[in-house]
Amino acid sequence: MSAWECDIDGCGERFDSVEDAIVHQTSEHERQECKVCGAVVPDGYFAIRHAFDEHSRAEYVRAYDADSSDVRTRERIRDEIEETADLEGVVSRLDLTGSELP
Repeated sequence: MSAWECDIDGCGERFDSVEDAIVHQTSEHERQECKVCGAVVPDGYFAIRHAFDEHSRAEYVRAYDADSSDVRTRERIRDEIEETADLEGVVSRLDLTGSELP
C-alpha cells in the first residue's frame, strides 16, 4: 500500500514517496488563489506552506472559515512532509518539467 495519497478534490492517487505526491499535486492539479492575499499557488503542500509561512493562523481561520482543528491538521501535514521530503529534489524535478514554483 502506498504511503502518500493525494486528497485534492478527492483525487485519491497514491504514491510511494512524498516527493512524487508533491510533484503530482504541483503539476497535475490547478493552482489556487490564496483567500488572504490573492497569490496563486499550487494546491496541496505548497498551498499549506504558503498559508502558514505568509499569514497568521487568525488570517487563515477567517479567510477559509476554518477552526483550530483545521489549522492543526494542516500544520501536522506540513511538518510531516518537511521532516520526510527531499524538498530540494522536488524543486529540481519541477524545474526540469518546466513548472513554475510558488
